[in-house]
Amino acid sequence: MDAGEKRIRTFVRVKPTADFAQDVIKFGPDNKTIDIYIKRDAKKGPVNNKQTDWSFRLDGVLHNTSQQLTYEAVAKSLVSEALLGYNGTIMCYGQTGAGKTYTMTGAAAEYQHRGIIPRALQQIFKATAHSLDACVTVRISYLEIYNETLVDLLSTVGSGGSSEVPMAVVDCPQGVYVKGLSIHSVSHEEDALNLLFEGETNRMVAEHTLNRNSSRSHCIFTIYIESRFSLFSDVKCIHSKINLIDLAGSERLSKTGSEGQVLKEASYINKSLSFLEQIVIALADPRREHIPFRQSKLTHVLKDSLGGNSNTVLVTNICGEAAHVEETLSSLRFATRMKWITTEPIINETFDQEGTVRALEKEITLLKQELAIQGCLANRFLVSYDPLTESQIAEINSQVHHYLKGAIDEIDVLNIRQVQEVFKQFRLILRQQEDEVEARFRSKYILVDKNDLAAVTALQEAGVVDEDGCLVKEEHGEDLGTPSALFASRHHGKNKSRRPKEPKKQGIRSSPSGKDLDASSPSKSQVGISPEDMDGEEEAKNQDPADTDAEDSETAPVEDPQRPSSPPARPVAFELFKKEAGSEIIQIFKTNKSILLARKKRIRAVGQRINSIKQEMEGIQKALEAQQQQRWQEGKYVDEEGQTIIDEEEFSLIMKLKDLKEEYKSGYAELKDLKAEIQYCQHLVDQCRNKLISEFDIWYSESFLIPKDVLETLKPGGHIRPGMIPINRVTCLEEDEQDRFEKLQETMLPAWPASVPFYKAKMKADQK
Repeated sequence: MDAGEKRIRTFVRVKPTADFAQDVIKFGPDNKTIDIYIKRDAKKGPVNNKQTDWSFRLDGVLHNTSQQLTYEAVAKSLVSEALLGYNGTIMCYGQTGAGKTYTMTGAAAEYQHRGIIPRALQQIFKATAHSLDACVTVRISYLEIYNETLVDLLSTVGSGGSSEVPMAVVDCPQGVYVKGLSIHSVSHEEDALNLLFEGETNRMVAEHTLNRNSSRSHCIFTIYIESRFSLFSDVKCIHSKINLIDLAGSERLSKTGSEGQVLKEASYINKSLSFLEQIVIALADPRREHIPFRQSKLTHVLKDSLGGNSNTVLVTNICGEAAHVEETLSSLRFATRMKWITTEPIINETFDQEGTVRALEKEITLLKQELAIQGCLANRFLVSYDPLTESQIAEINSQVHHYLKGAIDEIDVLNIRQVQEVFKQFRLILRQQEDEVEARFRSKYILVDKNDLAAVTALQEAGVVDEDGCLVKEEHGEDLGTPSALFASRHHGKNKSRRPKEPKKQGIRSSPSGKDLDASSPSKSQVGISPEDMDGEEEAKNQDPADTDAEDSETAPVEDPQRPSSPPARPVAFELFKKEAGSEIIQIFKTNKSILLARKKRIRAVGQRINSIKQEMEGIQKALEAQQQQRWQEGKYVDEEGQTIIDEEEFSLIMKLKDLKEEYKSGYAELKDLKAEIQYCQHLVDQCRNKLISEFDIWYSESFLIPKDVLETLKPGGHIRPGMIPINRVTCLEEDEQDRFEKLQETMLPAWPASVPFYKAKMKADQK
């Protein structure tokens, strides 16, 4: 074995059972040897050369051992080395129902029965809490390989990577990673356990004869550790990762009795495990040059863990019953082959060297000097490569203003910095002019955002604008100066939301001439309204939120007697909600629904057109085949160069077929785009529908279900915001089960003081 190489450590863990076959499975005195004995079959006669005994020597045999002893033997040293910068992998392998998931994850109901993953997280966060020299960052990911499909088990947690990116296994110089897999930063043990329990609830589990909760997929829980140390002027960064792998169990269909979807899952599981065993055999053979890691998703993901830059440990889970001795032998053979694989773990460290920065700064200075020399040789003495001074910027600003006024025809520029500054000055002048125009309009009109559906609807109801957004004529018959509504836009990347601090009054102020309005209208996204003729109702609707809160607090006692003694029926209340608080959401929902229907209508038309083109192409193809058959029977006509001569009819058919193919391709591309648009529009419609229902539930609860004696607490300025807590918690503001459970865990568990994060995370997962 070369220097730096390490052999994969292998352990075997026997599932405790009352039917343990002591005459079949025996352990050595050093707890590193396991022997298997099978009785010779007397029915096959006295001459029977079939092997009946086997002996396997591993790094440890774990029989009747607790979860704590198992962790100390298998994972504790590996996690400690991971904190020093070495990658690590722990893999559980064995037949279905042998206890792999129990070894890796444990029983979430009891703290002392937790598995390798929770204990590794606890060890990491304890070490980081006592670390004084390093700044440690811990991140988590959870991958599932189900039927050769990559699944992110933490995609339901809102942060991390983007779910839109298709997941794929990618090779890079730093190793193998999964593109599109979300990675979540955690700062406490409880946060990490929350992610673990969240992923566990998303795993694929099914039932068969040998296991009521059989894992139907391979799962890889990865812990990323990054430590930064300050060493004099340099910053050393150590990063490592720990892959904790729970493999799905191999299955004999004759024993599990799987059928249907479970049978399909079993075939994928056995196939991937077969590929894994082929990889192990190839790695153990020093004569093999090529290792087929890409045979399956599992072997590709484990490329670094098997024979790469990683400390690797295998835990082989077996059953102690005599009925499963064949599966036990197969698992022990796999563990023996894994022993012969060597890895080359190295410390993953990088340096952020300030010396490199200083060298680059020196090189930049030398390049500037070189450019200055080149400028002198080219008689360009005035060129400077330093940043512009304030006086130079002021001079460029002056030249730009003179250029715009027509006083000069050219702007003097000598280098690229001056060119950039000229464009910057042009942009500043343009923004100033836009602000001046908008301020001038705001002094005469109130600009209502055309995308603000609630404000536009209010104007339509008041008769200020029509359904197309155009200003209506006054009662005297005088036109308001323009056939369309006045619009102005917000600039400089500002949001197009309403400005609540400006009082908006409904009404139209007549302009002296329509030309003036058209000439001074900035753009077409906001409708202009004069502040003179707004009535009191709309003024109250659009006034400052702070004033609204004050008025609500003053009028609250007056509204209490008007409240109905019993809440109205939900359908009746929903109609009222659509007209009042939910009008804006309803408008958005209708808009999205109309767009969706239009896209569906369009895709039907495109589909019919594609089908007609396809039928026409088939007809032309048959006609061409008939022409070619006729030409073959009559004999070919060839020119002097030996090329076949075709008649005009066949040529026209060929050209028409070519045009139809192009039209078919463009139609198919349009069809794909429309499908994507429909999918997106459907998502928006569903989102609006869910939003409408949730907002209605909150509104209905706050309007009719909250007791009167609680309304004082929910007033503006109170400690509880309406909608912040569920209605059943509002109506009973006493200590609930969750609060009592948290106090119980903190006060009644003196034997396990470190178990509070575990139970809190488990409770949150159960509640979710």
